[in-house]
Amino acid sequence: MLRNVPLVSIYYIGVLLLTIGSTEAAQYGTADEAKAMLGRAIAAVKQDEANALDHFNKGDDGFKDRDLYVFCANASDGIVTAHPTRKGAQLKNFPLGQQVMRTAAAGKVSEVTYQWPRPGSAKPLEKHTFYTKVGDQICASATTSERQWTPPS
Repeated sequence: MLRNVPLVSIYYIGVLLLTIGSTEAAQYGTADEAKAMLGRAIAAVKQDEANALDHFNKGDDGFKDRDLYVFCANASDGIVTAHPTRKGAQLKNFPLGQQVMRTAAAGKVSEVTYQWPRPGSAKPLEKHTFYTKVGDQICASATTSERQWTPPS
């Protein structure tokens, strides 16, 4: 009976670590979830752009999930048309916004990585923004990783 104690202990430690890891992961969105949200946003904009932008701004209909949300801007002038707090701002004033405006292409999801703290924190982390052009909009969704920001070399 005592021979199984180490195996049982290892099992419970593993379950505990998996539970802690999944709780941490559940608190914030993942890159795959951000990409999936962007995919749903693309379909919504193609179906009814005005309605989609309204949902993105309100964060309803599945377009706000933990730290994940969709934001969009006019491809022509960069004015933000959907964002939880920055509607009407200029995309070029966002981190790497000018690059996003220059490189967004219909049918292609691109990614930019930059530093950005989570709300309520000053610690810069890697933020990954996935973006594309759909109709006359540039739309994106992003996630912040747990990795401390390391500038590209």
